[in-house]
Amino acid sequence: MFKRLWGYIKTLFRVKTEAAMDPEIEIEQAIQEARKRDQELRNQAAKVVAHRVQLESKIEREAEDVGEARELAKQALLRAKDSGEKGDAAAADKWTRAAQGLAMRLQASENNLASLKQQYESSVGQADDAKKAVQQNAMRLQELAAKRMEMVGSLQQAKMQESVNQAVEAISSAVSDDSVSLEKVEDKIEQRKAEAMAKAELREATPEGAELELREAISMTQADAKLEELKAELGI
Repeated sequence: MFKRLWGYIKTLFRVKTEAAMDPEIEIEQAIQEARKRDQELRNQAAKVVAHRVQLESKIEREAEDVGEARELAKQALLRAKDSGEKGDAAAADKWTRAAQGLAMRLQASENNLASLKQQYESSVGQADDAKKAVQQNAMRLQELAAKRMEMVGSLQQAKMQESVNQAVEAISSAVSDDSVSLEKVEDKIEQRKAEAMAKAELREATPEGAELELREAISMTQADAKLEELKAELGI
């Protein structure tokens, strides 16, 4: 039970944390991590390529040693032969032993050179693979940078749309509030009209109202008679 509860708490914390993170900051973190990995890859690739370059230098020096040992051994053999022909046994023996030592040096140098060449062949492939890896990762980094620009643009558009949505909601809320206010005003007007009409209706039902109605009728009759009089004078 405790394990399930602890798992639930960790999951809840992770979800809440992810929800609270700013997408723009997450994008920037991703590009920074990719750049860091790219730099680490370049450093490792540089070591591999440097190893190949070092082997090239060693091979060149070892080849020079092989050539030198070969040439010295030849010279020692020639001198040993010349000394033997002259009957100088001690000199012939000296140059023969020198030739043997140089031959041993030559053999060791040739073996070392062969080993270096084998290492070099392997290092060439490794260096090529390292360079390809750097190139491929550089392309992925460019793609990620382009994707970052696209995502940041989309994020900015989303923020703009959210701002517009908030403005629209605020306007809608204001219009709704105005409608409520106008409805209250309209209700007040209708109430005043109804009260006025009710008072008029009540006034007509009273003696005062009947008298006023009678006076209005007399006034209208007198007005009509006056109009007829004016028409007769005008002959119309």
